[in-house]
Amino acid sequence: MPEPSVLDDYRRRLRELKHLAEQALERLGEEDFFRSLDWQSNSPALIVKHVAGHLRSRWTDFLTSDGEKPDRQRDREFKREPSDSRASLMEAWEQGWSALFETLDTLTAGDLERTITIRDEPHSVAGALNRGLSHQSYHVGQLVLLAKHYRFDNWGSLSIPRDMSEQYTSDKKRGRC
Repeated sequence: MPEPSVLDDYRRRLRELKHLAEQALERLGEEDFFRSLDWQSNSPALIVKHVAGHLRSRWTDFLTSDGEKPDRQRDREFKREPSDSRASLMEAWEQGWSALFETLDTLTAGDLERTITIRDEPHSVAGALNRGLSHQSYHVGQLVLLAKHYRFDNWGSLSIPRDMSEQYTSDKKRGRC
């Protein structure tokens, strides 16, 4: 069996992040999806909107155009608009992630050393992938924290539950998980 490539690892890690975010989002009702902690905080809806806009901008025509597309209106990603429904925001989320995964599927190991631009700043493809992984991790962590905060009375762990690490490790060694 061939050893997984760096690109395979990026794909896997990013799919895990998307899945984790969606597990958290599925637990939120409509009210909590649009609720923010305070006037300076983003709601899960606005985080979804921002991630969608970011992914679409960064990963569309990734190798051939600047990652900050001229039609992106980043500041609007942080404002709820009358047309923002959960369905429309989740559709944009899917489109953004699709742009990312479709691009990742076309990249080769040789592309990792190529140079792309983001806001007229040069980055290696590998550097842009790391930057993207870091950015998505940050926002997925926000989504999980908000979902857990809003659903604290009915929360189930999305990873290894508290006080279950030893059991998980033992089960893993025995091939039970």
